[in-house]
Amino acid sequence: MREYLLTLCITAAVTYLLTGPVRKFAIVAGAMPEIRARDVHREPTPRLGGIAMFFGLCAGLLVADHLKNLNAVFSNSNEPRALLSGAALIWLIGVLDDKFEIDALIKLGGQMIAAGVMVMQGLTILWLPIPGVGLVALTQWQGTLLTVALVVITINAVNFVDGLDGLAAGMVCIASAAFFLYAYRIWYSYGIEAAAPATLFAAILMGMCLGFLPHNMHPARIFMGDSGSMLIGLVLAAGAISITGQIDPDVMNLFSGSERNTVHQTVPVFIPLLLPLTIIAIPAADLVLAIVRRTWRGQSPFAADRGHLHHRLLEVGHSHSRAVLIMYFWSALIAFGALAYSVNSGAMWSVLAIAALSAVGLVLLLLPRFTPRAPRWAEHLVPPRYRRRRAAAAAAGDGAPVTHETAAAGDPDEAREHRAPAAAGVAGVNGATAIGTRPRLLDRREAESSR
Repeated sequence: MREYLLTLCITAAVTYLLTGPVRKFAIVAGAMPEIRARDVHREPTPRLGGIAMFFGLCAGLLVADHLKNLNAVFSNSNEPRALLSGAALIWLIGVLDDKFEIDALIKLGGQMIAAGVMVMQGLTILWLPIPGVGLVALTQWQGTLLTVALVVITINAVNFVDGLDGLAAGMVCIASAAFFLYAYRIWYSYGIEAAAPATLFAAILMGMCLGFLPHNMHPARIFMGDSGSMLIGLVLAAGAISITGQIDPDVMNLFSGSERNTVHQTVPVFIPLLLPLTIIAIPAADLVLAIVRRTWRGQSPFAADRGHLHHRLLEVGHSHSRAVLIMYFWSALIAFGALAYSVNSGAMWSVLAIAALSAVGLVLLLLPRFTPRAPRWAEHLVPPRYRRRRAAAAAAGDGAPVTHETAAAGDPDEAREHRAPAAAGVAGVNGATAIGTRPRLLDRREAESSR
């Protein structure tokens, strides 16, 4: 566990430290597209954050290769090299798209080629445990098609949900945390070395997301772009493929009896892994709804619009940060709920806890304008907007003009309305430096005129 945590920390540190210089490079390179009608942000913001995430991935793999216990992953398996090859290819395609906005079909072809590269190097699904049937071995073509389909679906699911500041990185980080706990349990508790690559991939993926999130939280100073969203989607899919289709359930020796009974009884264990979309159910649902919605309108499934789930939350009345936190909540509930069910499918407490938390999530969806207030003894632990004293002081000034300070103490949505516009030009780009103060929101018309 110490070596996994060290790999995670190194990956996060490299990603975090490189994101600032990458942001400045993106501004110089002109990787700052004009604000479109469907965009939520109101300032021209640089992309190419995937560059820092890719080098964080490389640093994590390099460090793991030189650690005593994790070195066996590289000597016994070719999967880390397969992941790096596919990640490099999908990253290059994403960088080109962030700069030149290449066609959607070209990106789809690149995703399929990246998945094929990983298959050629051994990262593929070999068999599947199917309830009531047993362990079904796949032919080479069946395994290749299933692997490519899984990679493409996961990449596009993550790419579709990347619409709010910090949303995609946070949701994938939550999914990879649940995935890491499960993969580590199989590797350590049952002594199955074939689960070690997936555990390593999950730890590195968490580091990539955690290192990028401080720069990407609202208001974001840089976007990961397709170079980042497609990259983390591929890494997540690679981990699921590694542990799902290459580990024999009989090796775990959980039950006695026939192979069919063994697989049937171990289905709860493999639920989060047979269907990786379970741990990214929110992005997957957004992907399916987007395809149905656009096809129903006679549009291309790749045509962009403002109908995604996070856009709907904003339309209901939730603020930007609250919409992101709600998406985090549902992602964590589904991911860790599936993890708890896989550990003990017969525990009634897990079902009751999931049901109770689902009810809480529904209440949060129905209260978009509710601003919680912390008790007085905990006011110093929360942001000023949740403190009763400042909120009361802001409300007490009846005839006084509303300033940014008084508005910030109350409703954050009201505070945004009183923010001063930022200066135009490069100096007014979201976050002048990677560690400097964050500027005010810029009106969309002013942002477009400055371009």
